[in-house]
Amino acid sequence: MEYHKLIVCHECDQLFRKPSSVRGRRASCSRCGASLPTLPGAGLPLDWICAVTLAALITFCIAQSFPVIELRANGMTSEATLFGAVRSLWSGNMRAVAAMVFCSSILFPLIELLALLYLLAPLCAGKRPPQFDAMLRLVQLVRPWGMVEVLMLGVLVTIVKMVSMAEVIPGPGLVALGVLTIMLGVVALFDPSGLWVVRDEIGTSRKGGVRWSEGSAGRRHFTRPLRACKAGSSPALTAQRAGLIGCHACGLVQTRSECQAHQRCARCQQVLHERRPESLTRTVSLLLAAALAYIPANLLPIMHASTLGRAEDDTILGGVAYFWSSGDWPLAVVVFVASVLVPMLKLVALTLLTATVRQGSGWAARERAGLYRIVERIGRWSMLDVFVVALTVTLVHFGSFALITAGPAALAFGAVVILTMLASHQFDPRLIWDNAGQRSRPTR
Repeated sequence: MEYHKLIVCHECDQLFRKPSSVRGRRASCSRCGASLPTLPGAGLPLDWICAVTLAALITFCIAQSFPVIELRANGMTSEATLFGAVRSLWSGNMRAVAAMVFCSSILFPLIELLALLYLLAPLCAGKRPPQFDAMLRLVQLVRPWGMVEVLMLGVLVTIVKMVSMAEVIPGPGLVALGVLTIMLGVVALFDPSGLWVVRDEIGTSRKGGVRWSEGSAGRRHFTRPLRACKAGSSPALTAQRAGLIGCHACGLVQTRSECQAHQRCARCQQVLHERRPESLTRTVSLLLAAALAYIPANLLPIMHASTLGRAEDDTILGGVAYFWSSGDWPLAVVVFVASVLVPMLKLVALTLLTATVRQGSGWAARERAGLYRIVERIGRWSMLDVFVVALTVTLVHFGSFALITAGPAALAFGAVVILTMLASHQFDPRLIWDNAGQRSRPTR
C-alpha cells in the first residue's frame, strides 16, 4: 500500500484513506470526532492567507506603537501601551509575570506572523524558501501560546473597571488591537501542516502559482477508515496495529522502525513517537504543581492599591464581588468563569483523564476525547486576570494620589495557567483509545 495515500488521526491513531477531493471541506475523524490534518483543496487560497498575514503584521506594529488606553484623573494623565505594561511589571519586581505577558501578547504572535509570511510569500510564487522545515516547526511550536484574543478581553475588562475611578479614553492602539484579534482569528483557521504538501508539490513539479481551492470552510467531510483484514479482529485499523506511525508535525504516514530508538520523520525530521514518552507521569506532575499554585492564586492579593495613603489589597474573588456589587454582573460572570471556574475545571478534567487512562478504562472514550479537546481550547482564557493586572498597574500610576502594584497572586495565577497548558500538551489522547472498545461510530 502506498503510505502517502493514508492519513492518521493524531488523537485516536485511526488510519484513513485520503479522499480524492475535499472541495473545501474539513476532514474529521469518524471515530473520535477530531479534526484531521489539512488536506490539499481545503481552506482558503494561499495568497489570501498571505495577504491576511501581512495585514495582521502591519496592524500588530500599529497596536504596539500607540496607546491602548488613556486615563485622566485630577488633572493627571496616564496611558498604557503593551510594552509599557511589560515595563511596569518588570520595574515592579514582577519579572516572571512580565515575561509571561511579553511572550504571550507580543513575542509569540510576532514570531508566528513573521515565520508564516516568510513561508507563504515564496510558496505563493512557486518557490521553496530556505530553512522551510525549521520555520514551519517554529510556527507550530509558538501558535498555542499566542493570546492576543485574551489580551483584548482583558483590555475591555480593564476599561470597565477604570470607568468608576477616572475618565477612560480609548487610544488608537485599542482599535488596532481589535482588528488584529479578528485577523489572527482568520490566520488561526489556517492549518500550517498543509504547507508540507505544498512544499512537496513544488519540489516535484516546480510549477508556479500554487494554490488551494476555495470552498465552504464550515462543511465537514468524514473520510473512510481502513478495515482490518483478519477475521474476528476489530472493524477499524489503527496505525499502531498496522506497524505504521504518523508524524504530528507534517502528517506523513511511514513504517515504524523497531531498530531505531529515536526514529525521525522522513520528510520533516521530527522525532516520532507511537505514544508520547512518560505522558501520564509528566501530566500528573504538572497537575500537582498547578493544584498547589491554585491555592495561593485565589487566597493571596493579586493587586495592591494605595489611594491617598490608604492601602487596600484585592483578590480574584474580591474583584468578582466588586463587579457584581457595582451592577456589572456580565463582567463578574466573565471574570469568575475565566479566572476561577476554568482553572478548576481544567484540573478536574485532566485528573479524570489521567485516572481513567491509568486504570485502563474504556469508559466513554469519545466523550473523554471531546473533554480533552475542550480543555485544550479553553486553557489560554485563564490568562485574563494576568492581563488585567498588567494594564491596571500601568494605568494607575499617579504617585501619592493613587498607585496600584501587582501582588503575589499574579505570579501564582500565571503559573497555574502555564502549568495546566503544559499538562494538557503532555497528555497523549491516543492513550484514551488504547483501552477503549474498538468499534467505531458509523462513517458519515
